Amino acid sequence: MKPFHALDQGPASEPGASCAQASAELAMETTMQALNWTPALWLDFEPMDAMNRDFMALLGRAQEASDDTLVAAWQALVAHAARHFGTEDTWMQQEAFATAEQHTLEHRVVLNLLREGLVQAQGGDQAPVRQMAAELGAWFSRHTQSLDAALALHMRRATPSRAATD
Repeated sequence: MKPFHALDQGPASEPGASCAQASAELAMETTMQALNWTPALWLDFEPMDAMNRDFMALLGRAQEASDDTLVAAWQALVAHAARHFGTEDTWMQQEAFATAEQHTLEHRVVLNLLREGLVQAQGGDQAPVRQMAAELGAWFSRHTQSLDAALALHMRRATPSRAATD
């Protein structure tokens, strides 16, 4: 599987690759990116903005987690990501959104990586999760500013009353 930063070049093309292999391929210059809510991440569609703020908070907890609390923190992030991505995927399906296939595929690839990391961490190998936590912030920023921004624009136009209230 490709690391998070490689998702911009298309879907994972190595179906037999493991999370450990993907983590080993991550660029060595990657450093932990603390994710802060900035105007660049604001989508002006409150349902998405709220989910994104929650994602960022959970990622921050995972990045700062001790060895004793990492599995629980990562488990919370994985559960949130499944709900978050599922909600967006449902919106795209309901709206027949033009780039739904690419967006949904990226969700699926990332969620599979997160889940595989959780299994490894539960088995005692926390290194892949630590590396994913370091890389995930950069992926999330790119994803939010590109694929999510397009979906938010569509949703604001399709459901103007939800933009400010939901």
